[in-house]
Amino acid sequence: MALNPSWRSSFLVGQPLEISTPNPPSGELKRPGIIVSRKLSGLEEAVRIQRSRELHGSIKLRKRPPLRRGKVSGKLPVPDHICRPPYVDSGLLPELSREHQLHDDEGISRMMAACKLAARVLDYAGTMVRPSVTTNEIDKAVHKMIIDAGAYPSPLGYGGFPKSVCTSVNECMCHGIPDSRQLQDGDIINIDVTVYLNGYHGDTSKTFLCGNVNELTKRLVKVAEECLERAIYVCKDGANFKKIGKRISEHAEKYGYGVVERFVGHGVGTVFHSEPLILHHRNDKSGCMVEGETFTIEPILTMGSTESVTWDDGWTTVTADGSRAAQFEHTILITRTGAEVLTKC
Repeated sequence: MALNPSWRSSFLVGQPLEISTPNPPSGELKRPGIIVSRKLSGLEEAVRIQRSRELHGSIKLRKRPPLRRGKVSGKLPVPDHICRPPYVDSGLLPELSREHQLHDDEGISRMMAACKLAARVLDYAGTMVRPSVTTNEIDKAVHKMIIDAGAYPSPLGYGGFPKSVCTSVNECMCHGIPDSRQLQDGDIINIDVTVYLNGYHGDTSKTFLCGNVNELTKRLVKVAEECLERAIYVCKDGANFKKIGKRISEHAEKYGYGVVERFVGHGVGTVFHSEPLILHHRNDKSGCMVEGETFTIEPILTMGSTESVTWDDGWTTVTADGSRAAQFEHTILITRTGAEVLTKC
């Protein structure tokens, strides 16, 4: 999800939601986002990038060409018998639900089923990651596996999104649209899978290595996953939401990485995106977690600047300086004593 005064949802976070927010911060993003947050000052950002260069300076990277879009094919069909989310075919983004999604025993059971399916699909998609495979091929395989399971690929038709999965390569922070581009040796790719099964969404993503990836990039990916794990560890009934951003920031900063503020986690369940909005950076957000609620945590870390640019397709968002980004995401269920990760096989 993204940060900005006119709020933008993302399954991801993509197109503008009609939700106003008072007193928007200065330096607002041109692309509407789902939440507003403070941007780093120029000095803070410069210090952070310098720290990153000092930590990583001993490793030399081969310069790679910037990410370019390929040819995007038409959306894939879904059998009529498969239940669709309400937003499909409307062309409109649903408003962000302001209610936290708490579940009874039956709801938890259905959430678990949707999340387990999403996890299996993501694992399968990861087996396809190798040089010469196109992201469009990954989309086709994901689409087939989801509909074969009697579920709907949640991204398809969400605010006009044309594909069934997001594939974000190298400097793409998130919301990459699958296309004809072939994966290259040394690439990294985040695959973001959400399924809609029996009226519930399960949402998860992971960054995969393609072929021979350099050690500096491997470390970025490893630390991004560790940030997610550390954030989940602090979650339980009664815990403050702001602990999530604190824990992620503390770990990322040890390695000189930036934590993207524009995109956030969100409540998930029968509704794709709802409160609470989960900030991954240090913040003073009020509110506590409640037993029985479900939401995603999905931090994005960058090697360089955390500033972003969104392509004119309205979705693909890349780092402004071309530095690589890595993201991991789980849907979790808050329990009395901790948090259960639902998107695990």
